[in-house]
Amino acid sequence: MSDTTAFVRVASLTELPEGTLLGVTGPDGERVCLASCGGEIRAIGDECPHQGFSLSAGELTPNGEIECVWHGARFDCRSGEPTRGPADSPLLRYEVRVENGGVLLGPVVR
Repeated sequence: MSDTTAFVRVASLTELPEGTLLGVTGPDGERVCLASCGGEIRAIGDECPHQGFSLSAGELTPNGEIECVWHGARFDCRSGEPTRGPADSPLLRYEVRVENGGVLLGPVVR
């Protein structure tokens, strides 16, 4: 079981309706994109590896892909893997918990 002290509240569930993205700042200053998809909250790095654009400014497709609005790269919000170029590097993924109406960000998934 993970240590609960490693989780930090970064948003409220009311800020993240189903089918939306939200950019937040992690406890170490890292940019993180939260995605509300299929009744789950996912957390991935918020910087497209192609040109560094913020993914939280993009679109979340109904099938769970996050599309970068700059050049159209897409990433699976569950795995962080690229599903369409021009980006070809995976994104960092973070553990997430939802407790008492809050979204808690945990460590990077290894």
